Amino acid sequence: MKVFLSVCMGRARGRLGEDSNPEDRKMRAMAVFVVLLAAWVPALDVWAAEPALTIYNQSFAVVREMIHLDLQQGLNQVSVSDTTAHLEPDSVILRDPAGHRDLQIVEQNYRADPLSEGLLLQLNEGNTIDFVISREDREDIVSAKIVRSAYAPHPSAMIRYGGEYAMMQQARAYGQGSEPLVQMPDGTLRFGLPGKPVFPSIPDDTILKPTLSWSLMSEAAGPLDAEFSYVTGGMNWEASYNLVGTDKNEALDVVGWVTVDNQSGKSFADARIKLMAGEVSKIRQDVNQGYSVGGQLVMGGMGGAMPPVTERAFDEYHLYTIQRPTTLLDRETKQVEMVRADGVKSEKFFVYDGVKIDPNRYQGYSTENLIQDREYGTQSQTSVWVMREIKNTAENGLGIPLPAGRTRFYQRDEDGQLEFTGKNTIKHTAKDETLRIYTGSAFDLVGERIRTNFVSVYDQHFVDETFQIKLHNHKGQPVEIRVVEHLYRHINWEIKEPSDPFTKTDSRAIEFRVNVPPGEERIVSYVVRYSW
Repeated sequence: MKVFLSVCMGRARGRLGEDSNPEDRKMRAMAVFVVLLAAWVPALDVWAAEPALTIYNQSFAVVREMIHLDLQQGLNQVSVSDTTAHLEPDSVILRDPAGHRDLQIVEQNYRADPLSEGLLLQLNEGNTIDFVISREDREDIVSAKIVRSAYAPHPSAMIRYGGEYAMMQQARAYGQGSEPLVQMPDGTLRFGLPGKPVFPSIPDDTILKPTLSWSLMSEAAGPLDAEFSYVTGGMNWEASYNLVGTDKNEALDVVGWVTVDNQSGKSFADARIKLMAGEVSKIRQDVNQGYSVGGQLVMGGMGGAMPPVTERAFDEYHLYTIQRPTTLLDRETKQVEMVRADGVKSEKFFVYDGVKIDPNRYQGYSTENLIQDREYGTQSQTSVWVMREIKNTAENGLGIPLPAGRTRFYQRDEDGQLEFTGKNTIKHTAKDETLRIYTGSAFDLVGERIRTNFVSVYDQHFVDETFQIKLHNHKGQPVEIRVVEHLYRHINWEIKEPSDPFTKTDSRAIEFRVNVPPGEERIVSYVVRYSW
């Protein structure tokens, strides 16, 4: 175990370079180590013959597979070509899962530029090859010399080494043109290929798939089923939730899906898939870029059946397991049901947050600037938000950590037909927390916010500001509207002459809860004094 931890930390430090300070390197090394450690965690015996994937919702995954090796004692040359096209070479772990034999990768080489027409043209630059020209009734063969292939290699290196390297690679491959340059038998030059190239043979150093080549030291001879793990890009997952309103008491039927996307360049047959939710620290090449009780979650409406996806805590994150082996093809998007709950109680309420401030206009303003700007906070909007509040508790039919994802709301009309009523997103939401989701703006509710007075007495260090908020209800039934007012101008404030009771929701905001009868208008007013 100590050797393994040392190797992981060493690899993590090696990825960071020496241009950061020691504390940054230590913290980042630990972050990479956490990802590598996920590949090491021992799996159940039933998984031995199946690939295992842990997919993170940050566009990467940990792959664990069993590979059969027939080793001699001492040094062995081994190649593995059945990997993804986005493998991170320095994340590779190879071990005997039974712990009976020590394996050491003395040297590892990774090539991810598989054989293609462009690569063969590049390898044959300066050579004369045949081209087949297809005509209506026959095929002609002409020989021509490849002067320039126009092949741009090393896409991963272009990302790693930045724009200047990428431009030099492009210039080297393309020159001033964007097509191959060939010399015809009469000595003339032409852009583009005269026909379909016929290559004489495959050079010895070409590869058909991304390939790892190892110089592998084994302490003993004989066959071995080794565990091969690595981190790869090109895979992601996300959650989505469909919420259907069932009646006027605002109960919801909830169906949650996980969508798994595989763009890794490799298919996985009968894979055991886990999904990691949370913000795992991971260094990107582009900087701009234990079981719970019972081990299962049985949602309302599912009886005693095993749910398709179960959840458990893992370190500071949450791990969701797809219960059945799943074939995940390359370039495939797959959905699996994660949550199903009927009769989830929710509360629909309305919020009028009338202030509208242009952040670009006031960028860089100090508190003194804001106090003196008479127009600050006087612009308004009229929309009244429709909000939903759902308690994520077992008593409410939920009670599991919900990963971040999209929400879609539907409501049945009088004919029983589903109608779409809103869409938004939620963040990672822990068990027993409350979801508050904006679903749209109310058609029949309108707000109006006006400043009616502004008094500044700078020699006495205070400003008085008076606001009036009008609420119009064009519905056929009474509604409660929560009026939110932000006290942006200064941290020291006092509310005077409020027309309605209010609640202080934080250090810079208050909320009025106002009942508006059907077809009527209510007016809320108050004076705020800022002092310094």
